[in-house]
Amino acid sequence: MDSLLSSANNSDVNEPVPTDDSWPWLTPDFASPEGIVGVGGNLTVATMLEAYRNGIFPWFNDGDPVIWWCPDPRAIIPMETLHIPKRLKSVLKSGRFRHTKNQAFGDVIRACRDVRMDEGTWITEEVVEAYCELHRQGHAHSLEVWDGDVLAGGIYGVTIGGCFAGESMFYRVPEASKCALVWAVEHLLSRGFVLFDTQIINEHTERFGAIEIPRDDYMSQLQAAMKLQNVRFA
Repeated sequence: MDSLLSSANNSDVNEPVPTDDSWPWLTPDFASPEGIVGVGGNLTVATMLEAYRNGIFPWFNDGDPVIWWCPDPRAIIPMETLHIPKRLKSVLKSGRFRHTKNQAFGDVIRACRDVRMDEGTWITEEVVEAYCELHRQGHAHSLEVWDGDVLAGGIYGVTIGGCFAGESMFYRVPEASKCALVWAVEHLLSRGFVLFDTQIINEHTERFGAIEIPRDDYMSQLQAAMKLQNVRFA
């Protein structure tokens, strides 16, 4: 996502957007060419949920105002055609790792922050607290991968209807984050989820079959996924 933040730093969108309780600016219709919807606002649960329902997510540097994004194209992982490398299949079958769900959300998001600290991370303490509150209210979830009693890797994201918006993953033991991604997809499919949003594509997710689609197509898929109100992560 470094390229996105570079775009934000060079963008003309640099004044906080007027805000009120309705947050009318949280719509992809206002996106800049870089994918910026607006700057400013807060990370309350109500604001975050309104953003995710509109395909928008927060991403910003420490010390900056909140920057809201809805990039075009958008990256997703087609879950039914997830590609699992041969070597990883062996790791998954080996029994070395075990996984849990929603057992260590705070540890997972802080680990995602800590492993990137040297190169800079958008997961500030403000962001940690915001997503932990989403988790407490049942909107954000984690899948943890364990090597014995050691938290070896994990993934977390936000659910809206039948959509899982993957936010970040980490590993402390090689292959653990890859296992987390595979187990997360298997779990989401078993629970009836239909959309895995990865926001932007990178080498890691592309290896598993992530693709880019036009923002309009993504929004159509999101709208369909949000109709699945009975889908639950856990």
